[in-house]
Amino acid sequence: MLEGPKVPSESEFEKVLEFLNHTLRPQQAWSIDKEYPTALNLANRHNMNIVVNENQVVSHAVLKPLIVKSPHLIYKVGAIGSVATHEEFRHQGLSHKILAESLNMARQQNCDVAILWTNMYDFYRKLGFELGGYEISLSFEKTIPFDGTLFKYSKDKNVAPEALSKIYAQHSVATIRSQDEFRKFLSIPNTHLYTAWNVNGTLAAYAIEGKGADLSHYIHEWGGSVTALKNLLGYISQIKNHPFHFIAPKHSGNLISELRKYADYVNEGYLGMIRITHFEGLAAKVKKAFRNIGVSDFVFEKNQEAVLFGCNGDLYTIESEKDLVPLLFGPIDFDSQDIFKPETAQKLKAILPLPLWIWGWDSV
Repeated sequence: MLEGPKVPSESEFEKVLEFLNHTLRPQQAWSIDKEYPTALNLANRHNMNIVVNENQVVSHAVLKPLIVKSPHLIYKVGAIGSVATHEEFRHQGLSHKILAESLNMARQQNCDVAILWTNMYDFYRKLGFELGGYEISLSFEKTIPFDGTLFKYSKDKNVAPEALSKIYAQHSVATIRSQDEFRKFLSIPNTHLYTAWNVNGTLAAYAIEGKGADLSHYIHEWGGSVTALKNLLGYISQIKNHPFHFIAPKHSGNLISELRKYADYVNEGYLGMIRITHFEGLAAKVKKAFRNIGVSDFVFEKNQEAVLFGCNGDLYTIESEKDLVPLLFGPIDFDSQDIFKPETAQKLKAILPLPLWIWGWDSV
């Protein structure tokens, strides 16, 4: 008899890991909790959902609440991952129930939005998710030129988390992390750390490639100046001797512009599938951001079942919160869509699309 969705008890935690390892990581030498040390652990058990059949876990999902800073506002984001159902129990609606409960948890914890990464777009659209945000992926097949004397380069993982944290804090859009989280991330299997050091011995840039079974040959986390990162990528391209990819947010315009000179291929995609989970809280934050730059006539309100969005009398009526995602986070371009008058579009573009980025180590 099926039981759940429910939070696993402490005694069930090992069964959860056994299920996820069998279902998602059958060929790996390490346990999946080593890949996601800040999500799949006892301290985050209250954010896990499982369905049990005869004391065996048959379905699972985990929520990882994140605080994300950006220039105009601070988000609370619920990242959802490790969604799995035993093959003998599929097509019974268990994943739908598990995810619905994870979204309920996100709402209870006042997450503004939930995010997940999947290629099952139609399934997740039924749950209110929509593709949104930006992700730029640059592929490099040839060696990138770099100055071997400007910095000292290393691929040694023995780097103080404090040094990485100091560089990471320079990002304008980033998850707020502790140094202990950096320490845990550095222990993830199949994680490669590359660094560039100034002549005075201080860290100038870092790049992270790989994360357990995922993101091999993808640099999914990095920090440092454009010059230091470009030279560090040159060093990586020389010693790696394998094509690799570099993932970046759209707002890192100067870095992307520099790296485009050397990239063999550039793909502009979505950050992930996003769902608004706390409309009132998110709307209040966005309206405050507009007021802070002097736009007092911005409208973002629910009117019965619809949402009114725009400035003053130039309003756009949106029937579904799902349709708000590409408006708020991109990729809808207000100039090309002819939704608003030119003067309204100019006002909206001062804040929108909202910069949102989840670094690779924070994804689940």
